[in-house]
Amino acid sequence: MSAGSPPEEPVPDSASAAGSEAERSASGAESDAVLSRRAQILATEHWGLLAARSTAQSEVLTRITIFLTLVSAGLVTIGLLGQASGFAGWFGGASLAILAFLSLIGFMTQVRVMNVSEEDMMYVVAMNRLRGAYAVLDPTVEDVFLASTFDDQAGMKRTYSFLRPRSVSILLGSSVMLLIVVNACVVGLLIGCVIVAAGGQLDWAVAIGISTGLLYAGGFMIFGGFGFRWAWRHYTPRRPSPRT
Repeated sequence: MSAGSPPEEPVPDSASAAGSEAERSASGAESDAVLSRRAQILATEHWGLLAARSTAQSEVLTRITIFLTLVSAGLVTIGLLGQASGFAGWFGGASLAILAFLSLIGFMTQVRVMNVSEEDMMYVVAMNRLRGAYAVLDPTVEDVFLASTFDDQAGMKRTYSFLRPRSVSILLGSSVMLLIVVNACVVGLLIGCVIVAAGGQLDWAVAIGISTGLLYAGGFMIFGGFGFRWAWRHYTPRRPSPRT
């Protein structure tokens, strides 16, 4: 280097650069590029969950529509067969076959609706966890979210109902309850028809049919509650709601 030339800037080698990056990571300071990449990954996963949730809901609504259409068509068919046969002869066998078919399809539809309800809860909890990760990246956005940033049961309930606590109206107005009531009626009709076809009294057929329908509805409600409680007993949230 000549006497008149300015001093050269030192060029950091790769080892010193790696050491500086390690020091920044250890001190908790992350670059904007790292944070941006992390936000993009979280957003991609969030959109994937939304798409899966929408697909599941669309599929189950189609299944419910098909089942209710079959129930309506089946009951109309039974009425037409009764008029054609004078409610005698082969009418009993045909009615039993139609009601048995509707009961089977109803049972399958009921199971699918309950599975999708559990899947929907799973997607909500997963998106709550991602929302919590957004809040960690930028704490100022947490107050903007109406949906919860906590991935526990309380957070799930908050996301399902922003403005007021969930009540029994949620259950009574759900698709699961709609299917339970319809299936209970169909199964009750089937059992009542079997008793009448076997020569039983009409009053006994009505009583046993109603009792069977109530047992069917109660059994599915107990089964659904058991699955809900089992899922939460075996799940460990990463970001539980603060105790109040």
